[in-house]
Amino acid sequence: MYLTQGLHRASRLYPSTIALREGARAWTYPELLDWAARKAAVLRDTGVRRGDRVALLGANSASYVSAMLACWWLGAVIQPLNTRWNDAELAQGLAGGGARLALADPAMSPRLAGSLSACAAQALPLPELDALAEAAPALEDCRAGGDALAAILYTGGTTGLPKGAMLTHANLWSAAVARLATVPTPQDSRVLLVAPLFHVAGLGRLMGQLLAGASVVMQRGFDPGAVLQSLQDDGISEVLLVPSMIQMLLDAPDFATYRLGGVQRVIWGASPIAPALLARALDAFPNAQFVHAYGMTETSALVALNADVRQGGPRALSAGRPAVGVEVRILAADGQDVPPGAVGELAVRGPMVVAGYWNRPDETARMFSDGWLLTGDAARQDDDGYLYVVDRLKDMIVTGGENVYAAEVEAALARHAGVARCAVIGVAHERWGEAVHAVIVARSGAAPDAAALNAHCRQVLAPYKCPKSYEFRDDLPLSAAGKVLKSVLRQGHGFPSAASAAPTLQEKQA
Repeated sequence: MYLTQGLHRASRLYPSTIALREGARAWTYPELLDWAARKAAVLRDTGVRRGDRVALLGANSASYVSAMLACWWLGAVIQPLNTRWNDAELAQGLAGGGARLALADPAMSPRLAGSLSACAAQALPLPELDALAEAAPALEDCRAGGDALAAILYTGGTTGLPKGAMLTHANLWSAAVARLATVPTPQDSRVLLVAPLFHVAGLGRLMGQLLAGASVVMQRGFDPGAVLQSLQDDGISEVLLVPSMIQMLLDAPDFATYRLGGVQRVIWGASPIAPALLARALDAFPNAQFVHAYGMTETSALVALNADVRQGGPRALSAGRPAVGVEVRILAADGQDVPPGAVGELAVRGPMVVAGYWNRPDETARMFSDGWLLTGDAARQDDDGYLYVVDRLKDMIVTGGENVYAAEVEAALARHAGVARCAVIGVAHERWGEAVHAVIVARSGAAPDAAALNAHCRQVLAPYKCPKSYEFRDDLPLSAAGKVLKSVLRQGHGFPSAASAAPTLQEKQA
């Protein structure tokens, strides 16, 4: 179980297969293997040794991918940094991870100048690494694997300072293989990768393709026009998106002019999808299987998969059944299992669960209960094992003693014809403790007001679940992974809903 294994296998079995494509350039598996081996030699000459951390800062690119593979070839640990972090956060990430070397896009190299003073790391631009590798001899793969640390990936940081999750080779390898076993990837598949590689979803999807000996088409980031063009022209069979990306694709003014019949699979995850948006997406990609992937950084991106979305019915919005090798429990606040159909905190166990957080032993201890990872997600499971993730427990709103799940209210609002995007949070209220507050982005040409939205919500929700106040914005703040930053929305509205939400099992143990 080592993460360069896919390169070796595919180079022997599928030597003419394009492993990686970026723009007009393409690399076969033997070419990508050779590139990684030469870059590993350069990294060794700069002083990087097995177990050292190497930070990476940049947009998705072939240079970025080959640098990651070179680190694993050498036995080093990658430490991808979020490109949206400010300078202080970059400095914290570099210092906290103890990086020996920092690799960066030229455009982002200046941002590292001040941050590098906080640690002993050297800096090396990715193009310079590419140039040095051309003349370097190929280094032999050390084949580090198993429980050896492979990556420090930072959680989204939407509720506080990001934590570095320690992912081993076995974690990432097990998640990729379990995904392939649960939803097989044909060797001739070609995935379009626009999810950032510093996010576990993007990294996990890349590893799955490389282990299958399939192809990856890289784009530096998410641009609706460029994505639609690639889906039409590049023979893309599969794409990984988050709901906000799906929304932006479908809302593109010229969406109807693109031919998307060749897309065979759309994988979505990271946040709940509104039923109305899902229905639009199913119509827009008529030949595609839709797969809901549920996971998190701490599970190497995998917990459950639902490949039955297109079949409709009540299970269309399920997170699916646990993937191969994954065990789950639904726990009450006292740590006991709840009966089927009841809502509790989802707990997970399996070989893809991370070892803990880098240099945060107390938070690592709170993350587990008797060997089970406590996800912080409110969920239920039916008699046939299908999981339904209701909401983040910290996003639950307690109003007048009643629990309201923001995701349910968001799904109801999304069904209004005038709503393009929305987010629901809890805000301080003198009488009810918390009140449901909706942030609305109106659809182009529409101007829904609070009265119309209230009337709509009361048709589908109990009165206590309906928003008590509305806020209209031009857009919602999103993380680099496409998740709504509710911590930003809560600013100026009194305490965040997490302050009054029912405590999770993790918090009870604190």
